[in-house]
Amino acid sequence: MLASGNAVRTVSSYDWSASALGEPALWPQPLRLAADLMFNTPLPMLLAWGEQPIVLCNEAYGALAGPGLSRVPGGSVPAVLPPPFAAAGAALAAARRGEPVLVSGATVNFGAGQARFDLHFTPVGADGVLCALAVAEPEQAAPGEPAGTLSILVVEDNLDSQYLVCEMLKAFGYDADGVAHPDDALAHLAARRYHVLFTDVSLPGMSGVDLARLSLERYPHLKVIFASGYGDMLLRHLDFPYQSLQKPYELDQLQDALGQVTSALRAGS
Repeated sequence: MLASGNAVRTVSSYDWSASALGEPALWPQPLRLAADLMFNTPLPMLLAWGEQPIVLCNEAYGALAGPGLSRVPGGSVPAVLPPPFAAAGAALAAARRGEPVLVSGATVNFGAGQARFDLHFTPVGADGVLCALAVAEPEQAAPGEPAGTLSILVVEDNLDSQYLVCEMLKAFGYDADGVAHPDDALAHLAARRYHVLFTDVSLPGMSGVDLARLSLERYPHLKVIFASGYGDMLLRHLDFPYQSLQKPYELDQLQDALGQVTSALRAGS
């Protein structure tokens, strides 16, 4: 589920009573410092600690991995290695020996699909490895394949949610910009070509429905996806095609909607 969070997070933000690590006051200092850094960083990150290992993750990684992940922040011994570790086993082993490693363009398979990341492995003391995920540069399209990346304008006045949605879209290989106000959305649409308008229904100054209608009058090629906390109640009898997601929505639902947009664009419809 995509949700906004507090501005600052540390190990003290979570309940560790059921974790294999126990109370943070008893943690080794390198583990505590690395965990605080990870939880307060917007990049998706994992922390492996010990020989087993125990694996922690931050909420950005939890949103990226999807509903199949155990509860954030983790602190459990996984039955299988998390996808970034499984995708770069040799790099993980090298980092466990104390060597910082960068794996460029690794393909990481999550439940909702796969994406390419640069994986930054950093040793933490003698017992830990910190792994940060950064979106890799897009690969060049092969001859005969559709070129370019699906570009999405996200219109959401909750700035925390807007940031998280945009970062997750970028992590899955999309080109995403975010704005909070319909006027800013119209300015962005005038400045560059977008494939998708992904907008909240309830916005300041103008509803998302009116924004979509005005945008389609000016840019008929746009595909529209609404996010609404009211279901489809406010979207009945619209005179233009759209998709809608009920808030709160899962990342895989948004992925499915964007997959339909991609298929439609490739089919020329």
